[in-house]
Amino acid sequence: MARVSVAWANLVHERTRLVVAIAGVAFAVVLIFMNLGFMGALIATATNFYEQFNADLFLISPETLEISTSTAFPRERLYQVAGLEGVEHVMPLYSEYLLWRNPETGVSRAIFVYGINPNDPVFLMPELQGEDARRILSQPDTVFMDRFSRPEFGPQEIGTTTEADRRRATIGGTYFLGGGFAADGTLIMSDQNFVRYLEPRPLSLVNVGLIKLKPGVSPTKVAAAMRPLLPADVNIYTKAGIIEHDSTYWLESTSIGFIFSMGVVVSFVVGAVIVYQILFTDIRDHLPEYATMKAMGYRSQYLFKIVLQEAVFLAVLGYLPGLAAALGLYHLTTTATAGTLPVAMNGGRVLFVLGLTLLMCCLSGLISVRKAINTDPAEIF
Repeated sequence: MARVSVAWANLVHERTRLVVAIAGVAFAVVLIFMNLGFMGALIATATNFYEQFNADLFLISPETLEISTSTAFPRERLYQVAGLEGVEHVMPLYSEYLLWRNPETGVSRAIFVYGINPNDPVFLMPELQGEDARRILSQPDTVFMDRFSRPEFGPQEIGTTTEADRRRATIGGTYFLGGGFAADGTLIMSDQNFVRYLEPRPLSLVNVGLIKLKPGVSPTKVAAAMRPLLPADVNIYTKAGIIEHDSTYWLESTSIGFIFSMGVVVSFVVGAVIVYQILFTDIRDHLPEYATMKAMGYRSQYLFKIVLQEAVFLAVLGYLPGLAAALGLYHLTTTATAGTLPVAMNGGRVLFVLGLTLLMCCLSGLISVRKAINTDPAEIF
């Protein structure tokens, strides 16, 4: 209790210095939260469309890095597992990029395209359910357009007519999905239209195989049963597995993971330097008192504990306003992007950043206390 009183008294002795220290720690905490938040939001954006696929298992080529760079494989692989116990439906999914012409500006941009059999319940979006949606999808040169597509693609109203790869295209419907990192916009069209626009692309080669299981069937068990039936030119993933597969690619094989991880490291270092400067100045100002305690017989361990307690106080006092500010910024970011960048807090991140803050402050305290430990009382007096 005495050590706590000494540590707290040292901090509050200079109120201005304490406020500056708390602000410095809070600033570092906000930076860490924002880097982690953006990383989580961008990864979620890159993979959340999988939640709209009406499938429990996914077949992709081993050469596929993520869905927009997928390598096609034979459609026969789906037929090989269609009769397996527990399988309700198998559906081919085709994907490719297409040049979409903005009807207002005349500028063409690459847009990501999904090709499906209109009779297959590939997607869960309500806009694609029902007989009317199937009828519209089946019409020649007609597409459904993602409302999350960037405005550079032009009007997204139903009935808009433009060109796609120099072929007439009409928007017959819209939906909300999102294209992830690799696509600024997406279209959904029938497999027959897909062949027309992307000729000579054959329907015998699919990019993703979607497998819908019967209710109550374990995806893991069915996937294990499928593996011996399929050659090595396809991999099998559960929905959670393919999301992890794509997330790992974006985090480890692109600059995205490095940039945000480096942002966390830089924020940690900035906070550590600020806390070190505050604690070092405090120790320097109270050096005679520390020297007196050493002359009275107090061991270095006692001085360590005082400074570490000051560091913990700073960590907690800086973390709380930093957390509050981060929550406000999370909400502001989500609102400003109309939900397309869903920056959300979770319990794991709260505890992780709290642990980082404590580590940051304690390391700074251990480094700064060396001056008090190495001081000879005879030199001070």
